[in-house]
Amino acid sequence: MVDDGSRGTAANSAWSVHRARQVSILLAFALMAAPASAAEMNAAAIESSQPSKKTLSNEKPTAAGVRLQVLLDRARFSPGEIDGKFGENAKKALRAYAEAQQLPSSDALTEDVWKALAVDDRPVTASYTITGQDVAGPFLHKLPSKMEDMKNIPKLGFTSPREALAEKFHMSEQLLAALNPGRHFDRAGDGIVVVDTAGGGGAPAKADRVEIDKSRQTVKLFDKSNALIGFYPATVGSEEKPSPSGTLKVTEISRNPHYRYNPAYHFKDVRSRRPFTIKPGPNNPVGTVWINLSAEGYGIHGTPSPGKISKAESHGCVRLTNWDAERVAGSVAKGTPVAFVDRPG
Repeated sequence: MVDDGSRGTAANSAWSVHRARQVSILLAFALMAAPASAAEMNAAAIESSQPSKKTLSNEKPTAAGVRLQVLLDRARFSPGEIDGKFGENAKKALRAYAEAQQLPSSDALTEDVWKALAVDDRPVTASYTITGQDVAGPFLHKLPSKMEDMKNIPKLGFTSPREALAEKFHMSEQLLAALNPGRHFDRAGDGIVVVDTAGGGGAPAKADRVEIDKSRQTVKLFDKSNALIGFYPATVGSEEKPSPSGTLKVTEISRNPHYRYNPAYHFKDVRSRRPFTIKPGPNNPVGTVWINLSAEGYGIHGTPSPGKISKAESHGCVRLTNWDAERVAGSVAKGTPVAFVDRPG
């Protein structure tokens, strides 16, 4: 039998087709895998996500993480800044929510806890049109690193429209940017995607007492029946200036407060030997709310750095995100007892 090469040519051709298909399949998988995290972080993916051990991550934002955080936030069991990660603050909120529902409490999201949360079946994302007020400023562009350098600034406002919008919707700036690729957030009339943290409406429930756990870095609100009605991750004191012990009382609530530094505080990062005052604004050292307590120099307040809650030290006070501090301020009144406890674990 004479081999004229035709069979070899056909075999080579078949091999080429087979190889091309393999390459196409591999390329398709590569293209699907490469942008997965970006592609999944959109409104449709968030709405359809089902939080579980597989879809929640402490390391990176996920659509399921966003959905879980929004539902916890709506229920007033705050995960702190909504960033899509199943980090320690989200786990704290989940444990507290399970406790309030009288369900077994753990770091894992159980089916029963998810069913209770998912009763709120409203969309967790929304379209928002940037307003003129959102971009009006004035913006600081850069926040001074030293407290003394803030004393001559007329208003401790936001550093950018993006920061202002992120705080408005309880989000991290990174999540806001991920949901709106290519947006600069500086033009009124532009439409963007945000998370919808609005609760079910109505006035906030009134707290009969507040419990601040110094070890677990948490704030809990209880009503007259001793039901847990609110939970917030916090930064509570430091080795330099620990928070007080025992039970204090709320003596005053100040919104958009001035911050007055007393040299007697001896903060290690402040060198001034004279008192000075920092004007109001969301980037004021105590944020947008100061809840004064019955021990001189101590209070519950907001912060210019919501992403650092429970991850950095305070000067003895109880630091919350601005929006959580405002929620607590709406639930307490002059005379509300505030107990500082220390429960390791």
